[in-house]
Amino acid sequence: MSFVVIYDANVLYGNTLRDLLIRLAMTGRLQARWTDRILDEMQRNLAADRPDIPEEKLDKLRLLMNSAVRDCLVRGYEPLVEGLKLPDPDDRHVLAAPIKVRAQIIVTSNLRDFPPEHLASWDIEAKSPDDFVLDQIDLDGRVVWACVQQIADSRVSPPETVDDVLDALEKAGLVESVAALRAG
Repeated sequence: MSFVVIYDANVLYGNTLRDLLIRLAMTGRLQARWTDRILDEMQRNLAADRPDIPEEKLDKLRLLMNSAVRDCLVRGYEPLVEGLKLPDPDDRHVLAAPIKVRAQIIVTSNLRDFPPEHLASWDIEAKSPDDFVLDQIDLDGRVVWACVQQIADSRVSPPETVDDVLDALEKAGLVESVAALRAG
């Protein structure tokens, strides 16, 4: 059985963090999953906050994400939603997805919306993106470093260095992970 994680919309929102999380999934060390509803939320928030990004570009982003990560879309979770309890009922769909696919972790920036006592009976844990990436660094920092290097290599207009990517990840909240990567 592979290690399965659900990425919440808020960790897929920012470009550099999203890029890192997807590249980590592409290594095959974990199976990243999300739902169309999670992607709808991400896309809706991006469209609201960045009206300069054309809708076609957001649609293309979604297509690229779904094609980059094998078997990423969770389907058939909807019947579980109504029976779940969370502080914010609008987040129940995010918990239903890992229950459906037996994921171990929800990677989210909204930890307060996924208290341990609501997740424990499902053997699911919510982790911040920083803690999640730190775990990946602990497993094999070279893999995470390679993903950061790939992001830097892919950024050509304008060009970016590894330090630029690390700075962007730090601004996205990966403070401890970036410190660990910089420490080598």
